[in-house]
Amino acid sequence: MRLFNEIAVVTTICIKSIPQRFWASLSTVVAVGLVVTVLLGFLAMATGFQQTLRGTGTKDMAILMRAGAQAELNSGVTRDQARLIEEAPGILKGPDGKPLVSPELYVIVDGIKKSTLPPDGNLKKAPRSNVTLRGMGPAGIAVRPGLKVVEGRAFTPGTNELMVGRALQKDFVGLNLGDTVKLGNSSWLVVGIFELGGSVFESELWADTPEVQGLFHRQNVFQSIRARLTGPEALKTLTDYSANDPQLKLDVTTEADYYAQLASRTSDFIQKLGWPLAIAMAFGALAGALNTMYSSVAARAQEIATLRCIGFSGTSSFIGTLLESLVLALVGGIVGTLITWVAVDGLTGSTLAGSTFSQVVFTFHLTPAVALQGIIMALIVGLVGGVFPAWRAARVPIAEAYGSP
Repeated sequence: MRLFNEIAVVTTICIKSIPQRFWASLSTVVAVGLVVTVLLGFLAMATGFQQTLRGTGTKDMAILMRAGAQAELNSGVTRDQARLIEEAPGILKGPDGKPLVSPELYVIVDGIKKSTLPPDGNLKKAPRSNVTLRGMGPAGIAVRPGLKVVEGRAFTPGTNELMVGRALQKDFVGLNLGDTVKLGNSSWLVVGIFELGGSVFESELWADTPEVQGLFHRQNVFQSIRARLTGPEALKTLTDYSANDPQLKLDVTTEADYYAQLASRTSDFIQKLGWPLAIAMAFGALAGALNTMYSSVAARAQEIATLRCIGFSGTSSFIGTLLESLVLALVGGIVGTLITWVAVDGLTGSTLAGSTFSQVVFTFHLTPAVALQGIIMALIVGLVGGVFPAWRAARVPIAEAYGSP
């Protein structure tokens, strides 16, 4: 009990003396806050990207691609294969009795982000970004029951009409209802804006398959086949059917698993950028913390020596000084977290989705779990930056503290 009382006294003295070293203490708080802000910015980006992709698809939607293909962009299936899948067991049928199977074309076109638009608004000077153009038929809409056309209408088969995802419309130029979009040598009219639960599909353009095939000279070829299953358990039935038919031999997975895998690749890459940068900055913050805490110990040398003279242990000086460092780091961590929350949380961004080579629009999310990682990072800086000065405080020679020879 005595040791706890001693620690409480020393800690109180340390905390109350912080205003005497205001600018040095503030520099430590700012340095730690910057480290946490940078780290949480990257982690919020990775989390938002994961939520967008992992929120895409369900376990009762199968996606079939060429064997070995890692993404739709480098896959390829034929019309004959699509017809065979329509006859497969385990496929759900729509109200009209037709199987809910959608062969789809996946191609990349150019788009211009609003954030990269030159000040003079000259579109010719703006850098281009990759945007997904998905060709589909009426079945493509039927297999996605959560689809909501929030403006306009669905495209009419056989015409150069586009539907635009809500996220893409917000982040890119010239994709509002009624706008004309130049794709290749032809012009396309935006006739509808759709939402689909904040999924990756909201970062796409949709058009009629034959028109897209004609634009890119890919008649009778698709990138993937989507099939609504009677239930998650039907996936194995469909997989076995594909494996046993020599004309198929397609890779079969659920749409949810496919996008979760894509999310994992890109979010891992984002975190591999964020952590090293934050750690590099942490060394700078660590230097500031060490300087501040050594200054604190030097300024309180006589106080520490006096406490030692009246019976306080070196352990209480060690722990009290270390707690001062942790308090400063914690304040910096909280400040960094608040800055990230105000400046980044809810911010819309876009990045390439791994091997798809197309832009995915997403929202930054600072979740409690992400914020906790920032606070832990701050406390680690405070711990490492305080342990050596605390050791110094515990071993201050009494005679030296009073200037005696």
